[in-house]
Amino acid sequence: LNKAVVQALGFEGRQDVSVHPFTISFSSADVRITSRFRQDEWYQGLAGTVHETGHAIYESNLNADAASINSALSMGVHESQSLFWERHVGLSQPFWKCWGAKVRELMGVSASDEEIYRAVNHVNQGFIRVEADELTYPLHVILRTTLERDIVNGKMSVAELPQAWNALMKELLDVDVERDAQGCLQDVHWSGLAIGYFPTYLLGAICAAQLEHYIRKDLPEFDALVQGGEYAAIKGWLNEKIHKHGSFYGSMDELLERELGEKLNPQYYIDYLVNKYSDIYELE
Repeated sequence: LNKAVVQALGFEGRQDVSVHPFTISFSSADVRITSRFRQDEWYQGLAGTVHETGHAIYESNLNADAASINSALSMGVHESQSLFWERHVGLSQPFWKCWGAKVRELMGVSASDEEIYRAVNHVNQGFIRVEADELTYPLHVILRTTLERDIVNGKMSVAELPQAWNALMKELLDVDVERDAQGCLQDVHWSGLAIGYFPTYLLGAICAAQLEHYIRKDLPEFDALVQGGEYAAIKGWLNEKIHKHGSFYGSMDELLERELGEKLNPQYYIDYLVNKYSDIYELE
């Protein structure tokens, strides 16, 4: 299933399995992705794969020569690409009208397209950031950023992190963390010294919603393309607006202002979440 989706999205690089999904690029001609899988459900593996495919498409479409300007602009922009494909394509209703039959064929699922769509968008407080739904995901980022800032500023020691993590998880998500593997040790970022990385996920989510707003202006047939499994025009738009510029612009704001006409605007993200989940949960 993953290979079929990735191929349809237009990524032809190597795919492997790892404990934590990641993308690695040796050049624009050699980009590789990994994903992880569970025995008790199938969606998280697919979601991780679509997410990493977004990263890989960005890396694959940067200009090929080794000049520093032909690198990704920022990790916030990078995350906007992965989250655009994972959420605004892969979590959309048209996507599941396209892929529902394949899921039923390969995974033994008996649900309808609409039931699959609603299931993968189900809102539920949980422990694991990479498995969080769109509504609770920002809280996972806020938690990590808050604790990381306190450690860097000397307000809290590393030894105090597990207890502080568990307390803030209870406050923000009302869940009780029973072991550090589902708490402060679940991510690879801090052990890899990726300090300050977590906010890029939320910046990327905000940017991805803004990109969807503008791509619909240029491609009013966006939903029909997704439902038909035809992604070339979507990739082409992203390449024209984001990928080909590499790090020519000085910031995400400058890129968006020059290519879309305005700086990063969180209102598109707020509207996206409110409209989508009001519809799913039939809220007034």
